[in-house]
Order: sequence, then structure tokens, then C-alpha cells
Amino acid sequence: MNIYVGNLPYSVREAELRTAFEKFGTVQEAEVIIDRRSNRSRGYGFIRMDDPGEARAAIKALDGSEFKGRQLRVDESRPKAGGSERGGDRGDSRGDQRPARSTASTATTARRPQHAPGGVFGFFKRLFGR
Repeated sequence: MNIYVGNLPYSVREAELRTAFEKFGTVQEAEVIIDRRSNRSRGYGFIRMDDPGEARAAIKALDGSEFKGRQLRVDESRPKAGGSERGGDRGDSRGDQRPARSTASTATTARRPQHAPGGVFGFFKRLFGR
């Protein structure tokens, strides 16, 4: 089961997060999400525990608890709306608020005819089709 852990202190590293959850069972993976631009924690992370009973016990015990001066938000991880569970660009904090990118330039580029090389050689190649 994947567990979302929010409101983490920016100083927390994966080993500390793993240690906090290992009190409740075996932790398969601990990940603190890092911002690509600043190389700093984004204040949340994910834990993966294979035993659902242990995972639920950890969620129940740690949700709302204090961890290094911050009140944690711990819940079962849910897939992002309209996308894969944890895929996509994690470096953009704006989510779906970003306007759609115009595809006009790529569409025109794709339709441009491919010509033979320029110069005299290209001229004869186009003229005789060889």
C-alpha cells in the first residue's frame, strides 16, 4: 500500500521518514519528493508498505501527530486526477493550471516537404527525380 505523508519539515530525509514508519512494520520504500529547480524538499513524501494492516496502523497512529515540530498529514496515496499514480512532471507545482501548449508550430513543421539537398546537385536530383 502506498502512503502519502504531507507537511514534512524541509530538513527531513528518506532515512528519517523510513525510521518513523518502521515502528509499525516493514517499509519497502521511503521517498521524500525533491524540487528539481531548488534541490530542496517539497514538504511531502511517500511510503510503500506491503502489509495493508501495518500500513493502516501507521496511518492511524501518525496522521495528525507531531514530527520534528510539524503536524503530519498521513493518508493512503491516491492516483492523480487524469493521470498515472505518480508519473508526470513533479517539478511543476502548478498542476493542471498550466495552459495547454499550442501545437500549431509542430503541426506546420511536420507537414513541411522534405527536399533534396540544395545547390546544383540538388537541382538535378529534383529535376530528374533521382
